[in-house]
Amino acid sequence: MKKRTHVIPHAPVPVPYGAHVLSRGVLFSIVSRHATRVWLMLFNHAEDETPCEEFELLPDNNRLGDLWHLYVPTARAGQYYLYRMDGPRDGRAGHAFDPDQWLLDPYALAVTGQKKWGEHEGITPGQAVKNGRWFPKGIILKDDFDWTGDRTLRVPLAESVIYEANVRGYTAHPSAGVKHPGTYRALIAKIPHLQELGITTLELLPAQEFNEMEFLWENGARRNLRNFWGYSTMAFFAPNGRYACANQRGEQVREFKEMVLAMHQAGIEVILDVVFNHTAEGGMGGQTFSFRGIDNALYYMLEEDGQRYKNYTGCGNTVNGNHPVVRDFILHCLRYWVLDLRVDGFRFDLATILARGRDGELLANPPVIEQIADDPVLRGVKIIAEAWDAAGAYQVGSFPNKRWSEWNGKYRDDMRDYWRGGASLSTFATRLCGSPDLYDRPRQTPLKSVNYIACHDGFTLADIVAYNEKHNLANCEDNRDGENHNRSDNCGKEGPTDDPAILARRHRRQKNLIATLFLSQGVPMLLGGDEFSRTQQGNNNAYCQDNEISWVDWSLLNTNRALYDFTRRMIAFRQAHPALRRTSFFKGKNIAGDFPDIRWYGPDGAPQPDWEKGVALACRIDGRRQHTGADEEDDHLFLVFNAGPEPQEFELPPNDNGAPWKLALSTQEAEPVVRAKGRPVVTVAGESLAVFTAR
Repeated sequence: MKKRTHVIPHAPVPVPYGAHVLSRGVLFSIVSRHATRVWLMLFNHAEDETPCEEFELLPDNNRLGDLWHLYVPTARAGQYYLYRMDGPRDGRAGHAFDPDQWLLDPYALAVTGQKKWGEHEGITPGQAVKNGRWFPKGIILKDDFDWTGDRTLRVPLAESVIYEANVRGYTAHPSAGVKHPGTYRALIAKIPHLQELGITTLELLPAQEFNEMEFLWENGARRNLRNFWGYSTMAFFAPNGRYACANQRGEQVREFKEMVLAMHQAGIEVILDVVFNHTAEGGMGGQTFSFRGIDNALYYMLEEDGQRYKNYTGCGNTVNGNHPVVRDFILHCLRYWVLDLRVDGFRFDLATILARGRDGELLANPPVIEQIADDPVLRGVKIIAEAWDAAGAYQVGSFPNKRWSEWNGKYRDDMRDYWRGGASLSTFATRLCGSPDLYDRPRQTPLKSVNYIACHDGFTLADIVAYNEKHNLANCEDNRDGENHNRSDNCGKEGPTDDPAILARRHRRQKNLIATLFLSQGVPMLLGGDEFSRTQQGNNNAYCQDNEISWVDWSLLNTNRALYDFTRRMIAFRQAHPALRRTSFFKGKNIAGDFPDIRWYGPDGAPQPDWEKGVALACRIDGRRQHTGADEEDDHLFLVFNAGPEPQEFELPPNDNGAPWKLALSTQEAEPVVRAKGRPVVTVAGESLAVFTAR
């Protein structure tokens, strides 16, 4: 190994950050405010245990403010690089410098490590390794990807149907029938399924570089588990290498781009679940990969003693997101994924963390949230907040920026409750109308609400109707982990059953929940596999289950074809009716004073539902242009919901033009029949819904 002190009198301008290939050589830039010595290491091979060259960066020549930079004329694309840093040893000030610790560049565009998912060759469980052949190295990349044929989609929120999936879990099961299971390329093979279903936007669980083998450092049975979901980011600019067929030379970047390009050509957006609230380094004593050794006191929120991290995430550390340097890092990262990898938006995990100031207090106007909303590059992409954190802050309906949409956890809870008999009609109607109690504010619309019945975290749709209790023993936490209040109902028996009556009830309950989702105002999100009853065997926290608990079993597509066909019909019905995709909240009456946007009815001819004690209601949604705000006329819609066990009879209301009502869809076994009793009436079976249309 050669060690050199590097002095170049006329080095290039030291931005942008990271490692950037120039016409001759490579420019390296990294930020550390408190480091006093910095070394750059270059490697020729991914598995090298020692660098081929090492350069010390001198403060007088290679430092500009907090920016350490170095131009290396002999460096080239295809090499690998890391840093070492030294600085103050005062732990009370939060410093954690160690000159022997290898450090990954936070701006690394690709990372090399284990070649295949789940491989742990060279990793010594339980040992805090500072360096060695397995330590992840940054890869120096030159972008030469051909984006010919790409197109910017920017699907309006009102027309969006979001589909949440895990890159690996979606195609890892043998039944997926793909050539490269668990990879970006396997996702391409599933495009026809997404198109046929009617999906506009694919939301991927974390696809940034993370270490699925992190549990090897724990004792006991948990050492055999894997970080399946990926909410433990190691390198924020780098696509996960084990989701690629090849990854030692940066091929994962090309394969990710190929996936995005193929999705765009098929008319499908790609948005990413991103984790800017904590990192893979965990709490004090955890593995050091990057930030802790570069500038611990700058990148993380620390307690006053400097010896402990503030832990608003439940994951050991909390990113100092509203520090100006960290804000820049987050913005640079998001812009890179949009400009260079061409993703179409982001869902922010535990986004309320980004609303906390440097001391952890909740801010009224958090700078980083405002910057993301108003950044010129990001203005056209989707930004969605998981508007809570692990420390009890819950901002659903109050997330501090109007442009952000929100995962509506109250929608999930209340709709589950209604169909199991536990929510009032007034609550149900409020959620159906786009949650105006939460979002009907100046310059806000129902599109603020991302509605969902199930997501990766919790029961799948099939398990909502098959389990009363969580069954998480496989997580090796004695069933203590995961949500205890699932708002689920097993329909008479816990878990699998052959009872035809219970199976029919579960099937109908799933159809009710799916139909409700796509009949609601707001933006619908479907959990991947729910369209054909994917189960996690009652596990409601399968973050560590890299097996058939989490993998999508594609044989269920044929087994549960009827539910799939119903889901596809519901998506198509929603897309065909602008009245279900409003960009404004319902109003009582229009200017002419005739039919209001929406009118409510109770059963048995009642002019209003029994809002607090009733179990059934109906509503008429006016489809005329002045009511929907759409560019074209729509049908009038009459929606009937009956969560009670007994049939309910409803009068079909008259239309001003005398148009008759026609049955569009129903979830009961036999289609409801319209009968004439003065006015036409329809009887809707217990635990069912029906939808009628009229021109």
